[in-house]
Amino acid sequence: MANPPHGGILKDLVARDAPKRKQLAQEADQLPALVLTERQLCDLELIMNGGFSPLEGFLNQKDYEGVVEKERLTDGNLFSMPICLDVTKKDIEESKIKPGARITLRDFRDDRNLAIITVEDIYQPDKKKESEMVFGADDQAHPAVKYLYHTAGDFYVGGKIDAIDRLMHYDYVALRYTPAELRLHFDKLGWSRVVAFQTRNPMHRAHRELTVRAARQRQANVLIHPVVGLTKPGDIDHFTRVRVYQSILPRYPNGMAVLGLLPLAMRMGGPREAIWHAIIRKNHGATHFIVGRDHAGPGKNSAGQDFYGPYDAQHAVEKYRSELGIEVVPFQQMTYLPDSDEYKPRDEVAPSTRTLDISGTELRSRLKTGRDIPEWFSYPEVVRVLRESHPPRNKQGFCVFLTGYQNSGKDAVARALNVTLNQQGGRSVSLLLGENVRSELSKELGFSRHDRDLNIQRIGYVASELVKSGAAVIAAPIAPFKDSRNAARQFVEKYGNFYMVHVATPLAYCEATDRKGIYAKARRGEIKGFTGVDDPYEEPQEKERDLKVNVEETNVRTIVHQIVLLLEAEGLLEQL
Repeated sequence: MANPPHGGILKDLVARDAPKRKQLAQEADQLPALVLTERQLCDLELIMNGGFSPLEGFLNQKDYEGVVEKERLTDGNLFSMPICLDVTKKDIEESKIKPGARITLRDFRDDRNLAIITVEDIYQPDKKKESEMVFGADDQAHPAVKYLYHTAGDFYVGGKIDAIDRLMHYDYVALRYTPAELRLHFDKLGWSRVVAFQTRNPMHRAHRELTVRAARQRQANVLIHPVVGLTKPGDIDHFTRVRVYQSILPRYPNGMAVLGLLPLAMRMGGPREAIWHAIIRKNHGATHFIVGRDHAGPGKNSAGQDFYGPYDAQHAVEKYRSELGIEVVPFQQMTYLPDSDEYKPRDEVAPSTRTLDISGTELRSRLKTGRDIPEWFSYPEVVRVLRESHPPRNKQGFCVFLTGYQNSGKDAVARALNVTLNQQGGRSVSLLLGENVRSELSKELGFSRHDRDLNIQRIGYVASELVKSGAAVIAAPIAPFKDSRNAARQFVEKYGNFYMVHVATPLAYCEATDRKGIYAKARRGEIKGFTGVDDPYEEPQEKERDLKVNVEETNVRTIVHQIVLLLEAEGLLEQL
């Protein structure tokens, strides 16, 4: 018998509203619609399938204040994370959102109507208070706090949900169990004691040993329940992680473990998040929950200190153990003993015993450089999956971004570098010259600040997609503004390395050697908004650029060699 859901009843709204699905679908087509963001979709999915039981909608103001201040809903149930439908003033006006209104909730990915919310209230939250009470600090180094201030709307809409349809997923469909489906699966297998393991990282041998040990000590089975919604920025993508989980599953003895995916949008809220995660796992039928060291921690705050203590999350869940009805299993730090070829909890190992460990930083370094990852640390099949997604440095994509005045020599450098990298081989090379991008990709744009920024954003986006597939990209726009250059960098650095080269040829030299006469036309007023004449150029400062060159002082061949040496030093051109 699976663990009873939080609040006593599983709020499976899709099953509850199935008899009136046709009427709801017809009604939704006639109502004003709100198109949901990715995080809102994650929240809605878990509201509708019962993962957030006892919630039946997005929190109204009274419930929100109770959760923020006391970790309680107005009905007295424990709930630690505010689940809110944030909107902007424009959303309120365009969708005619007001108390009593019924609003369709729509999926931004495919324009499907998923649910109807009956609005109870619209309220403006105190984001500073929410940051301090829920996340422990009003510090935008915390990703959830940053989201509150820079992404979330200024207003929250509370109200109950009528469910029309599930979200449509196209990946790992067989592993996406709803709480009701997972409970039925446990019942089919005859499992009555289930240890849930939450993770947003790949699993290695230590994780397998930890979960097997936890299950055996409690005569239970294991639910590997990774988050595949939104996790911490910079985490390994869920496609790679799920392939890892699938590859490690046969390593569990006698069908001990089941893999199920959780479409959760994490907040990285430490203690509060751990309580929330325990509630979610209870709703999925688990009887035990492994709470990690610094569980759901976001890292360092603005002062360079950890946001939460290493055991704050464990203490928070333990505090409500009887009320939660789920047993906390402390995450034990496992270490490898080479002399006996086994893993043991660190607190059970004598000080004189020889141990081996590989940190997360060391693992990432080994993946980047192609160095060996020993079998005592991870299984060969896991390493194989990770190497497919993390090729060695000399196979990774990168972007060289050249910026400078018109006729500064950046185009000549870009063309010469293109030839040099193509000669080397080993990866495709794409050249994005400013004039080509303008004619092929940004033909409709002018030279206003807005249009210039949009042009550079497009270059950054195209470069990021090419870098993601392992290409070398050479971009050479004028890119006169720091903000747009930084935006391009952020696009690319999601997938690979970005190197900014400031071609700092003096304006006087650029103008004196201009054989096309473009500067002369700009001086006569025939061309408006010309960088260096009547439009500014914000020079990249030392922290922004990776290399500064000057065509007046150094020839193109030498500059290209300097760029090649930079790339070689980064391990990207090891074949040269």
